[in-house]
Order: sequence, then structure tokens, then C-alpha cells
Amino acid sequence: MLPLSPAPIRLGRIGYLNVLPLHYPLEQGILKPDTPFELVSGPPAELNVLMDQGRLDLSGCSCIEYARHPEKYLIVPDLAIGSRGPVQSVLLISRTRPEELDGASVLVSAQSHTSAALVDLLLRQHVGVSPRYRTGDATALLATGERPQAILCIGDEALNLRRHPDYPHRMDLGEAWRQWTGLPFIFGLWIARREPACARREEIKAGARLLIHAKKWGQANLDRISAVAARGSILSETEMRSYFDGLVYDLGLEELDGLRLFYERLAEAGVIPAPPELAFLPL
Repeated sequence: MLPLSPAPIRLGRIGYLNVLPLHYPLEQGILKPDTPFELVSGPPAELNVLMDQGRLDLSGCSCIEYARHPEKYLIVPDLAIGSRGPVQSVLLISRTRPEELDGASVLVSAQSHTSAALVDLLLRQHVGVSPRYRTGDATALLATGERPQAILCIGDEALNLRRHPDYPHRMDLGEAWRQWTGLPFIFGLWIARREPACARREEIKAGARLLIHAKKWGQANLDRISAVAARGSILSETEMRSYFDGLVYDLGLEELDGLRLFYERLAEAGVIPAPPELAFLPL
């Protein structure tokens, strides 16, 4: 009998342009995995659920997912998605200044739990206002002619709506966090479930190393990535390169300080019970 092929690693892929530098070399066959993997694409909130349910082994996820279930996960070292200033794709767009949003209705995307928690921290603790939130699809709602007072938009939608004429005021959440704390903000982490990381240790580690290798390839080839990303986008290649240049894909000491501070602020606000210890996948 022929030996059975190993089951593929179930790898979650955040379905936004910001992770294209990571996944392009894998999806184009530029880097070859030693272990087969099954790619599952979706917004961060959806991948959070799949990881929590054990339906993925390794995935990019909202950093808040790790904080909610640290006992389930290990963080892939030196791999993240964040910014050291303007992130451009996580924006609060508003018809009035953010300082005037006290009691106002803010439409929040359901696609990212981290961004929803961050905008609430920023508005309440940094700006000093207490808005009301409702969840919805901003693009679909705007198409009906409705104009919410403010909208939290993320990912590709934020890139498309950032110059909407009815929303002249914009708060870039990455830049606002930097102004507030002086630190980078990490929106997403790559995490592995502890169970497969133990049961299939070498395969999960190989998958994590492949992702780190892909990150380094993407960082070294941003002109090529920008040209690909600009196709079908409202952004030019130059604008797309500026967007990628503003993103952080590394998880260094300063990024970890920013992540820990975010978890501390979430705990103070009662969003999570306590700041979690950061446990890393050994490579």
C-alpha cells in the first residue's frame, strides 16, 4: 500500500490587500511549502471564529482573538500586521470632527474585532467622547443614500472610502494610537492552535517558518507587489507602494510593547479579564 499523504495544514488568510506581500509568493508558487496546506480566506472576524472552533491550525487573526483565548494559541514570532503611524486602511470617517461625536451614532464594520475595540478606546479615553455604535455594511448603506454620522471602515473598504466627499473628517486609527501612546499598533497576529502545534509540531513549525520567509520575500519585492495590488484598485502603483510602506509586518520589541499596552487598556476597559501573557511558537 502507498503511504497516506499527510493532512494539509489549515491556514487562514486575511482577505485584505494588506497581507498580499505575505501571501503572494505562496499563491504564485514562488515559495514551495514542504507540507501541503489548505488556504481559507476571510475577514479577520471570520478567521477568529474558525480558529476558536478549531477549524484552522494556523492563521492571521485579530490581535484581540489571542487576548480572549490565550490558553488556546501560540503566537508566531516576528510576524504581524500593524503600523508605526498612519495605517490608511483602518479609518474613522466622520461628517463632523471626532470631538463632536459624543452621543452620535457610529457605524462599525463587523469584520474586525480589534478595530472596533480600538476605536472605542480612542474615542472614549483619547478624544473624550462616548458615541453609540451599530454594526453594518458601510458600502451597502451608503449606496442606499443613508449617511451615518461616522463610520469605522477597515481593509479595502477604507481605502475606497477614505476620500468620500460627505465625510471630510478622518481619523486614522494607527496614527491616533501613535499620537496617544508613542508606540506602534498591531492589528493582527499570526497564531497557531496549541493542540495541532503539539500533535503536528514539525509541520506547524514548518508552516510558520514558511510564512516568515514569505514575509521577507514580500518586503524585498514591494514594487512588484504594489503593481499587482494596483490592478483593479482605485489606488495607483505609487499610492499602493506608499500604503505598503506604512505597514509593519515585523513583531519586534517596540511592536510588542504596543501590543502589551493595548491589552492593558482593554483590561482596564473591561473588554478582557486581564492582559494575557504572550506565549510564542518555538521555531
